Amino acid sequence: MTKYFFLALLSFCFLLNAQEDKDYGRIYGGIESNAQYYLDDVGLNFTQPDEPFRSNNYLFLNYNFKKFTAGFQLESYEPNALLNYNPLFNGTDLGTYFIDYKSEKIQVTVGHFYEQFGSGILLRAWEDRALGINSALRGTRVKYSPNDNINITALYARQRSGFHVTKGDIYGFDTDFFLGEWLNLYEKSQDLSIGLSYVGRYEAVDFENHNFDELTNAYSFRFDYINNSFYLNGEATYKEEDGIVDSQGRLSNDFVEPGHAFQLNFGYSSLNYGVDVTLRRVQNMGFLSEREPTTYTDFQGELTSSLDFLDGIMNFVPALTKQHHSQLSNIYVYQAFNGVSFVDPEIMRAGETGGQIDFFYSIPKDTGLGGKYGTNISINLASWYNLPGRYTFSPPNYNVDFFGIGNKFFSDYSIEITKKLSDDWHLGATYIDQYSDLRFLDGRDPVNADIVVADATYNITETKSVRLELEKMWATADRKDWVGGTLEFNPNENFSVYVWDIYNYGSDKPEEQVHYLNFGGSFRKGRYRIALNYGRQRGGLVCVGGVCRFVPESSGFTLAFNTSF
Repeated sequence: MTKYFFLALLSFCFLLNAQEDKDYGRIYGGIESNAQYYLDDVGLNFTQPDEPFRSNNYLFLNYNFKKFTAGFQLESYEPNALLNYNPLFNGTDLGTYFIDYKSEKIQVTVGHFYEQFGSGILLRAWEDRALGINSALRGTRVKYSPNDNINITALYARQRSGFHVTKGDIYGFDTDFFLGEWLNLYEKSQDLSIGLSYVGRYEAVDFENHNFDELTNAYSFRFDYINNSFYLNGEATYKEEDGIVDSQGRLSNDFVEPGHAFQLNFGYSSLNYGVDVTLRRVQNMGFLSEREPTTYTDFQGELTSSLDFLDGIMNFVPALTKQHHSQLSNIYVYQAFNGVSFVDPEIMRAGETGGQIDFFYSIPKDTGLGGKYGTNISINLASWYNLPGRYTFSPPNYNVDFFGIGNKFFSDYSIEITKKLSDDWHLGATYIDQYSDLRFLDGRDPVNADIVVADATYNITETKSVRLELEKMWATADRKDWVGGTLEFNPNENFSVYVWDIYNYGSDKPEEQVHYLNFGGSFRKGRYRIALNYGRQRGGLVCVGGVCRFVPESSGFTLAFNTSF
């Protein structure tokens, strides 16, 4: 009944706000709708589901009056959610609701809220509708800042799962200390902050003789240092021994080991160049609000798990690789691995280690290579490996080394050059060398891929432009060679149309030599945006911000609408 109380409260506030010449606060929010109509596609071997029309719809309203804010998000998945979204997103109901009080020093939230401690490797609750993620916490959170140099957060909650919450109780405590003023570092163009975090998850265990505690505690320490143009930050995390599920998806006493993670980031930037380095080692840091995932049967009758929908994951371990924008560069993407998995004697892992380096350089204007407008060059080098050590499949066990690298999971080496030739012409070129050991993803053979991308934008007028992108991939395995292209036309600042296609002409299997043609457009006017497209969806991992989920191949129409007020 609590959620309906929130709905009635906000409805009443909206009526008050509608009265003129009286200060009853402010109402604000938004609407988003994403709908698809799926069609049979023999070329993709895709059969139209029983309910071909599906949609995800969101209405969120917030009411603010002085120091108080209350809000809710109404969600509707009718007649069903889009394909490969969490089956618990079903029907129409309140997804989140909250009441918040915020003064100069204290903030108290009751209901649903989003939170992140440090980098999120211990705790991150967030929403990404494109990935079908909403891991909001429902409970109570208190933030206290006695002054500008100290922040303290304490919370108790359970994590959202569909329209319900998981069984695990989550306890959190986080602090940030900003030491620059206390240590007189500002005078030296320096700054320093440190942070401490604690997260506990309690969940009753329903099998006897378990050799781990029902309460799992985890801790982290972080720091952030700046000295003029140089920066350095890092985080160390430790998680107590905890039970994990076996290859059959059942909670067991195998691999009851502590987990930890270390991340270090440093870099330097100046007017014309910069470098950024990130290193990370993660071991057995899977952290779920329910230890044992839920299994489902999808629309094709295949067995799947709640983890496939990123449901019940408390922490945030994104893939630290370059986020490419072209179609072919996102066929072989990397999904970070922070847990323990023994699929077969050839595929055993307990985490990951690796990093990436970014280098940026701007060739100055009015030089031989820079030309009139200068030239920008960016280089990215990313490599990720299994933890080195000794693994045994039967009995299942691992003993890994802290330093060194094991079998390579993934690498992505790229160079990108962008050049402005004139006020009208902008050019870009990218070369990418990728390696992906697909055995650790779904059992396929490892693949090496070389990708080249070239794009050009011509500004016809200040509001009218056309853009062309061409791309080519050479791959040694899997579906082998691809070619693709995108043509985009913007007749004015409000309207845009496009057509793109990628073609898997090099596959050894004739049935895979298909075009993934897609065309559509969007119109934006003020706060309103509507987009319509028709075409094929390539199956595989779809990633946003380094976090990925699997989508099946499909074909049909897509309609999207959103606005804010």
